[in-house]
Amino acid sequence: MIQPKYQRVVLKISGEALAGETTFGLNHQTLANIATQIWEINSLGVQIAIVVGGGNLWRGIAGSDQGMDRATADYMGMLATVMNALALQDALEKAEVPSRVQTAIEMRALAEPYIRLRAIRHLEKNRVVIFAAGTGNPYFSTDTTAALRAAEIGAEVILMAKKVDGVYDSDPKTNPIAHRFERLDYMEVLNMGLKVMDSTAASLCKDNNIPLIVFDINGQGNIKRAVLGENIGTYIGGENGDN
Repeated sequence: MIQPKYQRVVLKISGEALAGETTFGLNHQTLANIATQIWEINSLGVQIAIVVGGGNLWRGIAGSDQGMDRATADYMGMLATVMNALALQDALEKAEVPSRVQTAIEMRALAEPYIRLRAIRHLEKNRVVIFAAGTGNPYFSTDTTAALRAAEIGAEVILMAKKVDGVYDSDPKTNPIAHRFERLDYMEVLNMGLKVMDSTAASLCKDNNIPLIVFDINGQGNIKRAVLGENIGTYIGGENGDN
């Protein structure tokens, strides 16, 4: 039997990744493909927690830029992540993957409240746990949520699934000679201002020695490859990229 490198992971999925080839809304084929990939690693016994973004539906910072109160705009963004979490749970259940949604803002009719020990218990029973509503506080991104939850549940790695195949020194969409990094340490990410995650999230990962793998979610089987420890995307860890 294949032995995965990581036994407990946090999978961070951006809202944009759930939109597929479009920039807004949910792509149901994309959801089904993600659910199939999660089924593959769940069947290996890997414990999977997921943090979803909400940028495909609403961005708090965008609302703030248009004159909306920042806290109100951020709370709306948290609700967008709940919508994405419920859609992903539906796709997982259709793929026969048992799952639970836990929200940082209590909404008992839809999901469980976030309770750390309950989340860990679900993971131990091989249920996928989807963390929604961010940290429950405005001004904090879902990247920070992923770092915080990873530290709380003792995850071995954060798998950051994006629509790009790693970390570049510039935007590969506009710069054809952009350089992709294979390995980085968190100080390099912070000092170079690389837009991998916000500085709060990066500092949390650094302080708690949680490695990060940035990869393209659209590549078939990429989540499984990352869990197995294959060389995929960009690995970010301690000094010189070491865990």
